[in-house]
Amino acid sequence: MAQIIASDIVKPSSPTPNSSKTHTLSCLDQASPPVYINLIFFHENHQSKQREEISQRLKQSLSETLTIFYPLAGRIKQNSFIDCNDAGAEFVEALIHTRLSQFAENPKIEELEHLVPAAFSSATDDPILSVKTSYFDCGGVAIAVCFPHKIGDISSFATFMNAWATAFRGEASGIIRASFDLAIRFPPLEMLVSGLRTGITEEKLVTRRLVFDKDKVERIRKLEASRSEVKDPSRVEAVSAFLWRSFIEAHKQCAGGVAWFPAAHMVSLRRRGAPQVADHALGNCFTFAAAVVSADEDGDGDMLVSRLRAGIRTVDEDYVEAISEEEFMRELLNGLGDVFTKENCVLRVGFRMGKTGYAWINVCDDQFFSLIQANFNTLLN
Repeated sequence: MAQIIASDIVKPSSPTPNSSKTHTLSCLDQASPPVYINLIFFHENHQSKQREEISQRLKQSLSETLTIFYPLAGRIKQNSFIDCNDAGAEFVEALIHTRLSQFAENPKIEELEHLVPAAFSSATDDPILSVKTSYFDCGGVAIAVCFPHKIGDISSFATFMNAWATAFRGEASGIIRASFDLAIRFPPLEMLVSGLRTGITEEKLVTRRLVFDKDKVERIRKLEASRSEVKDPSRVEAVSAFLWRSFIEAHKQCAGGVAWFPAAHMVSLRRRGAPQVADHALGNCFTFAAAVVSADEDGDGDMLVSRLRAGIRTVDEDYVEAISEEEFMRELLNGLGDVFTKENCVLRVGFRMGKTGYAWINVCDDQFFSLIQANFNTLLN
């Protein structure tokens, strides 16, 4: 579907000073698995710009941005640091022989994969950052950016993308400078130098996109408030509990014999410590807050919202202070390892991007997903 027409390496417009050649990973970076965050940005070409002009401006502005975000042009070494050697980012261009409106109206995951850069291995000479720009027959453009979780969370990703967009508009002088000192706040740990396994297997799994509009979300929130001791659930708490309940019911019908049903929220640490961590600080600054119910106590699931809220509230100032301690980190990773096994985990709630747009992620097969859909319909009718 995608016809590759060019592949280049974009390097910073100015060399990185010798004093900044090494970027130390924090313990939170070290603890992040070697997986990538992929985001795709779709743009209609209202000004009928030529492909060559778009390509040149994207690469030039990316080069300017990499001068400021110089670790992204380096290479990760030994799960300990980034060699900021200005080796550059990958920039791939492709043609998509269809119209953007037809592609984006109701995209399928397997079709979106054609827009995303190829996944890298953990080799130390692989680029940290990869971009794939796809040009549609109508003139529309899709820009897919592949950003390694090893060096930053979604807040870091957003900071970089905002900076690149600013440079593209010709306003590079207005870019908010990122800071690269999270390793001072969360020092690296020797126990994490070897890195972590992803836990991803080669099993055949199914991916589905679930869309809840504003009215449906409000209906779910009222439903969860009526059955919970928490009478003011947030939208995230309400929809999370709704999904959790559906997964639990599906597990009971499909698997049977499951004794515990964990759920985990990704929680930002940037506002939960003292002092707070700035949004423009490049690096990982999040953890997972887990909540668990047993099959025996589940009942109608009227405690799900309160369990989720209690789990998130455990991530407080003391938690942030302790997370860089080796024993605390070891216990945290062991606990999350138990939660994130395929047999146990029924819900993993991901990140928020902007004012809306939450990602809920789970691993299941087709039969199990059909049961989940059936439970969605039952709960909403």
